Amino acid sequence: MGYRFKLIGYPIKHSLSPWIHEQFLKKSNLKGMYSIFEISPEKSFEESVKYLKREETDGFNVTVPYKQAIIPFLDEIDDTARNMGAVNTVVKKNNRWIGYNTDGMGYLRSLENKYPEFVQNKNIRILLIGAGGAARAIYFALNHSGFTAIDIANRTPGSAREISELASSSCKSNILSLGEAEKCIDQYDLIIQTTSVGMKPHVNEAILSLDRLTSDTIVSDIVYQPLQTKFLQQAQDRGAMLHYGHTMLLYQAQYAFEIWTDRQLSINDLDVKLKAVLEGR
Repeated sequence: MGYRFKLIGYPIKHSLSPWIHEQFLKKSNLKGMYSIFEISPEKSFEESVKYLKREETDGFNVTVPYKQAIIPFLDEIDDTARNMGAVNTVVKKNNRWIGYNTDGMGYLRSLENKYPEFVQNKNIRILLIGAGGAARAIYFALNHSGFTAIDIANRTPGSAREISELASSSCKSNILSLGEAEKCIDQYDLIIQTTSVGMKPHVNEAILSLDRLTSDTIVSDIVYQPLQTKFLQQAQDRGAMLHYGHTMLLYQAQYAFEIWTDRQLSINDLDVKLKAVLEGR
């Protein structure tokens, strides 16, 4: 029969996760299947989880809006997921459900793969734009990896301040408005856009202007539909180095697959194949 994996969330009919994990199964020479289990808001989440527990499932991913809601139904969550207050990966071990959050590590892996020498310098100045769940996960991973200067720009300072409370004693974080971030954008080595601004169908929107950007900066956007957001287009026009959102999607899935199977998996050319799928080629 092989492995049985699932994705729960709503809406998820157009999710790329089944395609990604089918590629992983093929590359690993493992038998198995990955299916979606859509839970609409009209359904009882508790009853849906009970049904899921009765099914023979080796693991599942969790996406919006259930990353927090799943936690009370788990037997254990790891430290990262506890700090995030959110779970996106669950593995079944010895009949127990254990929750993880692979978003932050997935982002860090994708960045290290693209710019390995750059991220070895833990003293680079980083600007994180946004203060939602993705920003929290990425901040935690960067901080845990040893980066010491991570500023956060957000429309509401309170949410950004909450994230900065995750900082270790060696990490310093300033909280900025979006306007303040625009004015000092040239001071950063890495800029990470974590909001949904610029996502289809709002492709002509950008969270802030990059007019002051310098060309030796890496600019990253976790939005992957479209691949080339207006934010990244601004960065490209300024001659900056780019980091695309679909690679975070791929590497957080890689980490989840490793948790489920205990197999190390190489991405190789899957980022190129995923790019082609997203572009409809």
